[in-house]
Amino acid sequence: MSHRAGRTRWRLFGLVLVPAVAACATVGIGMAQGVLAASFFVSGEKFQVTADSLTARGVSLYSMIDVTRKRELIPVVVTGFRHATISGLCEAITVDVPVLGTQTLLISGGDKRLVGATDLFLDATAEAAAQANFTGLDIGVAQGAISKGPVRSGDRDSRFFNPDGVGLQSTSVTLTDVRVNTVAVSAGTLNIPGLRIRIESGARSCP
Repeated sequence: MSHRAGRTRWRLFGLVLVPAVAACATVGIGMAQGVLAASFFVSGEKFQVTADSLTARGVSLYSMIDVTRKRELIPVVVTGFRHATISGLCEAITVDVPVLGTQTLLISGGDKRLVGATDLFLDATAEAAAQANFTGLDIGVAQGAISKGPVRSGDRDSRFFNPDGVGLQSTSVTLTDVRVNTVAVSAGTLNIPGLRIRIESGARSCP
């Protein structure tokens, strides 16, 4: 199935995100009362991940809530890829450093040879792609019934995972001009040819 537009914002991303936002209030009350304990902490800082193209087999999309050490709740949509190849990968992380001020860590690779990843997960707050071509697409599958794509280890048993929530799965997908705002990235394996890491002064973004 192909999803075509001049610059495709993932409308289904919003469809999946709504239940997470709604659940945030309920979970927040539980945590404030000491009923719930966070099992996974993120820094809470958003960073940018971009790619010229991403092709994957085994795709999943489901809502979750990430938690910071300060018990702040961040609704995210987890996008999972069982096997992915990426060209033109870039990651930009901007932080405020005492004395030095704002600095940006830039990580890039996969310009001449493709980046390879297995069990790749993006905890995203926003996603966009110029073109998204799906095959074997299911929208509205219960999150607990996702089978075509991966669900991160431990997520199915998490108190933040709603097995009856709205999910998405696809046999495969090809994305071009990918731009993601995320709070966490994880992978079973990640092979980055031509890896480059540098720090630049000021707030920078991926080209």
